[in-house]
Amino acid sequence: MKKFLALLLALVMVFALAACGGTETTPTDAPASEAPASEAPEDGGEEATFLPGGGSNIVYVITPATSNVFFATEAEVARAKAEELGYEVKTVSHDDDASRQLEAIEAAIADKAAFIILDNAGADATIEAVQAAYDAGIPCFLIDREINTTGIAVAQIVADNAQGAAAIAEKWVEAMNYEGKYAELLGLESDTNAQVRSDNFHSVIDQYPDLEMVAQQSANWDQTEAYEKTEAILEANPEITGIICGNDTMACGAAAACADAGRTDIKIIGVDGSDDAAALIKSGQMVGTALQQCALIAEMAVEQAERNQRAAAPYGAAASQKRKGTFRVLPAAPIPEARGICPFRRAPPN
Repeated sequence: MKKFLALLLALVMVFALAACGGTETTPTDAPASEAPASEAPEDGGEEATFLPGGGSNIVYVITPATSNVFFATEAEVARAKAEELGYEVKTVSHDDDASRQLEAIEAAIADKAAFIILDNAGADATIEAVQAAYDAGIPCFLIDREINTTGIAVAQIVADNAQGAAAIAEKWVEAMNYEGKYAELLGLESDTNAQVRSDNFHSVIDQYPDLEMVAQQSANWDQTEAYEKTEAILEANPEITGIICGNDTMACGAAAACADAGRTDIKIIGVDGSDDAAALIKSGQMVGTALQQCALIAEMAVEQAERNQRAAAPYGAAASQKRKGTFRVLPAAPIPEARGICPFRRAPPN
C-alpha cells in the first residue's frame, strides 16, 4: 500500500482532533504561529448512553473502496492499531453503497463486535445502520465523514474540510494570477465533504470576478471518471486554464487527461496529500493539495474505542460533538524533495 507524504511546500496541513470527550489536544508539533484550534459548536448537546459492545473480541473496520489509497490507508492503520491492542479485525468495503454498508453493520452485530470503525456511505443513508448498531449496544466511531444526526455515534472524528479547502484555494488563485476560466470536479454527492470542499473553494475563488467557472461535474472521487470528465471538458472548453478537484484521486485523473492533451498550462489542485499528488506537484502538473491525516484519524478512532471498552463510566457522554483542528499553509513553489511520515502521523517540524 502506498504511504502518503507530507510535503514541505505547497500543501495545507489539516489536523483532525478527537470528536468525543474533552481530553484530546491539538498536535503539538505545529508551529506557534498557527491559528489556535477551534471547536465546532456542540451538535444539540445530546448525551449518549455508554455502549459496552457486543461482548466478542471482534472489531469491524468499514470503509469505502480501498482501491482509493486514502481509504486503504484508513483501513490498514485502523486494522493494525486494533490488532496491536489484541482485537480480531474484519475489514469490509461498502463501495459507497448504503445497502452494502447496512449488511456490514448487521454482520458486525451478528458477530457481537466490540466496536465499529466506520467511514460511511452517506450522511443521511448511514443513519439507519448506525442506529442499528446503537440499538445492539455496539459503539460506532465515525471517521472522515459525518452523518446528519447526533447521539447515536460515540464519536465523529473529522478533518476541518472547510478550512483546508479554503486554504488550498488561496494557493490556486495565486497560481491563476486571479484570472481565467476554470472547471471543477466534484466528489460523491452523498458525501458531505464533497459539498463542504466545493463551497469553501468558492468562498475564496468567487471573490475574484476575473475567475470564471465554465464547467462543473461530479467525478465521484474516482480517477478514471475524472480523466474522462476532464477530456470532455477540455474538448468543450479549450480556453480553461485551471481545474479544482475535491480530492487528489480526481486531481490525478484530471492531470493525466491534461497531460495527454498537451495542456501542461492548466493549474490543478486537490485534497488529501497522496504520494501521487506529491509527485505531480514536484513535476509541475499540480499546484498543490490539502494534506488530510487519514492515518492519524483512524488511529485516534481505535484508541478512543479502546478507552470506551475499558471505561466503567459513560465515556460516550459527549457523543457527536465534533472538534476540529487547525491546518498550516506552507509556501508555494518551488517544490523540493518531499519528506514523508509513514503513514500520516504528524506534520514534520519546520
